[in-house]
Amino acid sequence: MSYLDDLFSIDNKTAVVIGGTGELCGAMALSLSRAGAEVVLVGRSQQKADMRLSQIRAEGGNGYFIAADITSRAGLQNLLSEVIEKSGQCDILVNGAGSNAATPFLEVSEEEYDQIFAINTKAVFLACQVFGQYFIDNGVNASIINIGSMSGVIPLSRVFTYSMTKAAVHNISKNLAREWATRNIRVNTLVPGFFPAEQNRKVLTPERVEQIMGHTPMKRFGKSEELSGATLLLASDAGSFITGEEIIVDGGYAAMTI
Repeated sequence: MSYLDDLFSIDNKTAVVIGGTGELCGAMALSLSRAGAEVVLVGRSQQKADMRLSQIRAEGGNGYFIAADITSRAGLQNLLSEVIEKSGQCDILVNGAGSNAATPFLEVSEEEYDQIFAINTKAVFLACQVFGQYFIDNGVNASIINIGSMSGVIPLSRVFTYSMTKAAVHNISKNLAREWATRNIRVNTLVPGFFPAEQNRKVLTPERVEQIMGHTPMKRFGKSEELSGATLLLASDAGSFITGEEIIVDGGYAAMTI
């Protein structure tokens, strides 16, 4: 094994990827598998999970799917218990489930607000509590990767509730990084720029795409596999002194002004 292979290796580790049946987190799960981890895909669709797991296994990787209610403590406790029963451990947690809507602010209903906050914020909060307690109790040298958003850094128009929820994810990640730094639990936020995925395709109108391209120096959308490098940096010992950071993968979007 070369120096770089060893540095970014996560052999014999188990990674729980909440939202792993989706496009972006599924690609992250694949990269974790390629680096040696057993991956647990958490989501709602067995069919989507099977497609990703087929790809993982075809490359010699290991993984399985668990359906879980990530918006309840009981659901997350059951998830953790099943992971420990099947794998004997958990070392990496990716919080990547997400929901989005492009509703004008004065038309945002309480139902929409509650639903998006439950998935994007409450689920992250509860998962960090449930898995964080396990990491602390068992002395795990762990990495938590919370998926943020450019709208959590720079408020974006039309996605009011989504922006609020992601800003909260950025905030709690920094808080937990400080809180758990001496426990060898690293907490970071991976911030994708504009990557076409299931949850945002409905808001990518032609006008919106033109605006995005005008603000992205690379003049293109990101590809899901382009999150792999940042994922492995944060998950592996290569990132052993990185915590409380926002790793932005955006083609230069955040660097653009006028």
